[in-house]
Amino acid sequence: MAENLKFSFQSIWAHKMRSFLTMLGVIIGIASIIGIVSTIKGTNEQIMQNLIGAGNNNVTISLKQGEGDYWMDAGIPDGVSPVSDAQKQEIRDLDEVADASFYLSRSYADGITAGDQSLDSGQMLGIDSHYLTTTGYRIYSGRPFEDADYTMFRKVALLDETAANILYPSGNALGNILSIRGEPYTVVGLVRKSQKTRPNYDSFQDYLTYAGQEYGKVMIPDADWPISYNYDEPQNCVVRAVRTEDMSNVGKAVQDIMNESVSASGTDGGDESSAISYKAEDLLEKAKNKQELAASTNNLLIWIASIALLVGGIGVMNIMLVSVTERTGEIGLKKALGARKRRILAQFLTESVVLTSMGGILGVVVGIVLAEVISRSSGTPAAISVPSIFIGVGFSMAIGIIFGLLPSIKAANLNPIDALRRE
Repeated sequence: MAENLKFSFQSIWAHKMRSFLTMLGVIIGIASIIGIVSTIKGTNEQIMQNLIGAGNNNVTISLKQGEGDYWMDAGIPDGVSPVSDAQKQEIRDLDEVADASFYLSRSYADGITAGDQSLDSGQMLGIDSHYLTTTGYRIYSGRPFEDADYTMFRKVALLDETAANILYPSGNALGNILSIRGEPYTVVGLVRKSQKTRPNYDSFQDYLTYAGQEYGKVMIPDADWPISYNYDEPQNCVVRAVRTEDMSNVGKAVQDIMNESVSASGTDGGDESSAISYKAEDLLEKAKNKQELAASTNNLLIWIASIALLVGGIGVMNIMLVSVTERTGEIGLKKALGARKRRILAQFLTESVVLTSMGGILGVVVGIVLAEVISRSSGTPAAISVPSIFIGVGFSMAIGIIFGLLPSIKAANLNPIDALRRE
């Protein structure tokens, strides 16, 4: 085997330009596949991070009317009761739930001002003591809500960075007074996400999905919610799943428990288009659907790139046939001296495999560079797939075996007398 490898490298080195041109098809094919696979993997990771976040595993369950959100400004819907303490505990006791929070909300809330500054299109939240830890927020200035804030109905508020910058552009939010629908609240803390990711908008639907992350958030204790809004409003729920793959199951289980608070009168007589119920936002399913759509397109590109590998394999077979013709005398002499068929077969097959393997390795290097160039030039994320590297090199070796087999068999089957006479 070592001798065959030595002869292979000597033959390739003796015809450097011809060998490189032979490898070119393999290099281009492997490089294209590595670049495409890396782009697919990077895009999938970006999709998952956009929708699910960096490890938060949060699932939101909220009141829906048909397929759209139910706007609480229209009033509390008939037949929907507040979620009971027993239901909340049942949700927190689910094996797949790490933590759960129940909160009240207004999207695009109005009437939030600080002096002459106002927060337009902000989100108003009435939160419980589990909200910050469940959703991955942390206090970076000031303090969180205390138990006394809930029991004594203290009018205190937390702001995220966006809301704080809009309402207090001079940067003195902490300790100042905030007006919510005419009621004064003291800002006691500023919050930010523990792991912040900025989503990429690939469509208008993406914008609608992620837009709430861009607006400012104002949080008050849920006990204070009736001061500015309504009593006994239905709460939303956000749960943190133990594992990312549990998110869909957790969402379905929680929505079923919460829907125990929705009576038949809340379904508007069975009209599905206007039925009111709690529904989980299955971000994991959305991510998978977007990944499948991206993958189906890129799989077509992989098949196209595979044509280059096929062309490269044909080129290898062609050049090996030429090599057999050029070395007919050498083959005849070896067979005349007693070399067996399998020895000749192994020598030429090894040379073919070495040739394509070198092309595969060079293709991997070019593919990694190509993936980085695509990422930098188009803004498309790329993540190098280690398995695809090994598969690429292994596939190039397989090409050497498949397309080198015919020339090797031809060389092994040469009659030594005819080979020497032809020379």
